[in-house]
Amino acid sequence: METIANYINGELRNPITGNYLDDVNPATAQIFARIPLSKEEDLKTAVDSAEKAFPQWSSITAKQRANYLIKIAELINDNLDELAVAESKDTGKPIQLAKTVDIPRASANLEFFAHAITQFSSESHASQNVINYTLRKPIGVVACISPWNLPLYLFTWKIAPALAAGNCVIAKPSEITPYTAYLFSKICIEAGLPKGVLNILHGAGSEIGDAIVQSKKIKAISFTGGTATGRKIAATSAPMFRKISLELGGKNPALVFADCDLEKTVKELVRASFSNQGEICLCASRIYIEDSLYEAFKTKFVKEVKLLEVGDPSDHSNNMGSLVSKQHLAKVKSYVELAKAEGGVLLCGDEPLELGEEIKNGYFLRPHVFENLTNQCRTNQEEIFGPVVSLNRFRSEEEGLSLANESEYGLASSLWTNDLSKAHRIANQIETGIVWINCWMNRDLRTPFGGMKNSGLGREGGLEALRFFTEPKNICLQY
Repeated sequence: METIANYINGELRNPITGNYLDDVNPATAQIFARIPLSKEEDLKTAVDSAEKAFPQWSSITAKQRANYLIKIAELINDNLDELAVAESKDTGKPIQLAKTVDIPRASANLEFFAHAITQFSSESHASQNVINYTLRKPIGVVACISPWNLPLYLFTWKIAPALAAGNCVIAKPSEITPYTAYLFSKICIEAGLPKGVLNILHGAGSEIGDAIVQSKKIKAISFTGGTATGRKIAATSAPMFRKISLELGGKNPALVFADCDLEKTVKELVRASFSNQGEICLCASRIYIEDSLYEAFKTKFVKEVKLLEVGDPSDHSNNMGSLVSKQHLAKVKSYVELAKAEGGVLLCGDEPLELGEEIKNGYFLRPHVFENLTNQCRTNQEEIFGPVVSLNRFRSEEEGLSLANESEYGLASSLWTNDLSKAHRIANQIETGIVWINCWMNRDLRTPFGGMKNSGLGREGGLEALRFFTEPKNICLQY
């Protein structure tokens, strides 16, 4: 049993109250660590240390800050195997996925923003006898609140630009998956990150998370998580006139046209639907297929889905591990039953699961594929965040676009066609912040990331993130 500690003022510290939560390995349903149940007293200590560190951290050069981030990125690479095992243990995802995607991306996030800040520039406007130029200054003490599905990946995605821009950070990882954030604390200590620059507080969202959001000393909040929580953060922050960036839920459509490359499309959409057990906000969960291709696509898609191996995350032959928690498994299963009640026809997912003795109590679920659901039903409208996908027909480009846009969410979509004009035409009209054409999850870190409608507010990534974490000041000089 390991005891996780907070990271405050450059040190590992126990929670002031001495209270802890359980950290459960979802593949075995066994408790393997204790998590600090942090309170307002812990937050006050962290904020005080961040405020003390801010003047020095914000005044050193961008290159000096970048050097710290690069050192941390190198240490992540050096500890790849340990971090991948820890991520798998905490989330239930296959170790191989953590080793090839989650942990390398965490390192890449830090390296990217280390380089980006040294190239960050602002505007200058000259006219007769007047020069206007813009300074971009760090905001101060900011908060980064990250979710449980891609723990270190999204934790660093927020922290890196905030630190690079010269802010000091109060970071809260999910209490469901805190382990790699704790190991990240140790890496920061080894890298010599100055005290107070980054503080990591563990605990319940309803307690320490709420305390962070309520704190008037937090000048900006970057949050990734559920739409309901995002609304609360927005409501609390509005009277403070505080900057917020909200990356929220998704119910992502995929439009498959008859002129697509069928083999490639099926392969990629199986990956897009069930990677990380479907626990990615970008996963495709509503697949719309042109009527003339529907039967052929369905046959191939279901066949490929049935080949996915579900089981022990440490076994590299398995494509899917366990869902993240007992509660989340129950939620996803409730949507499976709802889909049946709404008239859905289950095409696969009810086959028996053979699990070894060590993982027989784990939170595993086969990928489920439904058809015959209406577009307005709850299964097609509500975010499930698990391995449940629906197949739906459309007969014209206009109908397909209308069905895809009939959602309160607007995070991501994918289009599958060899007609370049059609692809551009639909990409321009579909109501999502991200559109992939003949691919999925192909990410360039320079591009803006975020959603429309109930999928969020603001954009992350590239210059968008650096702009968010800085305050512009215009200076006008007449000469």
